[in-house]
Amino acid sequence: MKFNIRGENIEVTEALRDHVEKKLSKLERYIEAPPTSEVHVTLSVLKGLQTVEVTIPLPAFMLRAEEKHSDLYAAVDLVVDKLERQIRKAKTKANRKVRQEGSLKDLFRTESNVAYAYDEDEDEFELVRTKKFTLKPMDIDEAILQMNMVGHNFFVFANSDTSQVNVVYKRDDGKYGLIEPAR
Repeated sequence: MKFNIRGENIEVTEALRDHVEKKLSKLERYIEAPPTSEVHVTLSVLKGLQTVEVTIPLPAFMLRAEEKHSDLYAAVDLVVDKLERQIRKAKTKANRKVRQEGSLKDLFRTESNVAYAYDEDEDEFELVRTKKFTLKPMDIDEAILQMNMVGHNFFVFANSDTSQVNVVYKRDDGKYGLIEPAR
């Protein structure tokens, strides 16, 4: 794996870089073909909390995890654990599907190569509610206002500037984000 490690409000020392690379390299044992593009790692400090964000682009999907902790090294360990769970979950789902060439199962090593325990109940998702509503065209500022009025942390709307479906959301830092489809 090739790593792109950067720091925000923190200096990435050689020891820290080595620790991150060593821990994340352990994930290669689960992946059949290691990613050809870079693994992106962002280390940051905000309000005394150390944050580690990792994005691993794979051919069929993207692994992403974020962890916050008072100790940066502990946050790295926790984010690796989270990524391992995501890989095991994806592997279990792939094994349940009909075996077909090019499916997700081809991304992961067979269980004989890697030994781990996994609770398959963790893989179950329960959809408890479905909502349908008409998307009112509005600008981003109005969408944020609507989101705050209903007390949610996200809001789906039709962007009046682009005529596409967008999502505004409230970030952990109290600011807002926008999700829009790629063109």
